Amino acid sequence: MTLTELKYIVAVARERHFGKAAEACFVSQPTLSVAVKKLEEELDVKLFERSANEVTVTPLGEEIVRQAQSVLEQAANIKDIAKRGKDPLAGPLKLGVIYTIAPYLLPDLVRQVITRSPQMPLVLQENFTVKLLEMLRTGEIDCAILAEPFPDTGLALAPLYDEPFYAAVPTNHALAAQDSVSTEELKSETMLLLGNGHCFRDHVLEVCPEFARFSSDAEGIRKSFEGSSLETIKHMVAAGMGITLVPRLSVPRDAAVAKKRRGDEPFVKYLPVQDGKGLPPPMRRVVLAWRRSFTRYEAIAALRNAVYACELPGVTRLS
Repeated sequence: MTLTELKYIVAVARERHFGKAAEACFVSQPTLSVAVKKLEEELDVKLFERSANEVTVTPLGEEIVRQAQSVLEQAANIKDIAKRGKDPLAGPLKLGVIYTIAPYLLPDLVRQVITRSPQMPLVLQENFTVKLLEMLRTGEIDCAILAEPFPDTGLALAPLYDEPFYAAVPTNHALAAQDSVSTEELKSETMLLLGNGHCFRDHVLEVCPEFARFSSDAEGIRKSFEGSSLETIKHMVAAGMGITLVPRLSVPRDAAVAKKRRGDEPFVKYLPVQDGKGLPPPMRRVVLAWRRSFTRYEAIAALRNAVYACELPGVTRLS
């Protein structure tokens, strides 16, 4: 039994698919399948039920996978302790970032880390919140930049910044003539949402919960549509399909000046969102999360300082 074999069965249990598990482990599917089969023979138990459409974990397999996750985490801790004894910043830091933060924070963050801590290269993983939390538990990543709220998993957390939401509207829309938009005004519009799995979708529905009812046709009226990424949704706004909410860091630097897009597509204007009742504008809190057992505290501090060194226009830094 090897740590590599344990890593493979944890990946299969998570992905429920041998091909996807192999891809996640950066090996070929035959290599992974042979290793899993070898482990099953060594233990003389069946870990997975295989069918044409899916892979399921057997009841005994569930227990073994949980123990394997614990072993992998402890093995990662041993490596961390050894690295910390030499140089806490030496060696890669495996960082996970959710989809609605990564494209807007990482370009500046990577530059800051290279400048400030060149001996600590970032190994980046972009994914959904739920997937990153699972990867944190299994030791596949060291830390993650997430947006609250998310399930309490006993992780250590450090707040990074509060990020307000902006409304993105076509410049030929009536709201584009305003300096800001209220949440009440948004309720009468066609809202473009991210698909299920994106935590930012839930943030938008907190601001305008009525759109949850209109995510499918009702009485022939559909008041919300979905896109796979914020950038795709911005293109949908530019095409006049509706409006959307976006986090402040995703607002282009030149958004104050409407720029002509290719062809005759409409422009996009970004407006701050006001509650209209004297309450703070809608926003999300972005945090850095890591396992409490992770021992490279200096690496976490260096990453946090690198985030603070980024420009972060329009957000409120938290200490």
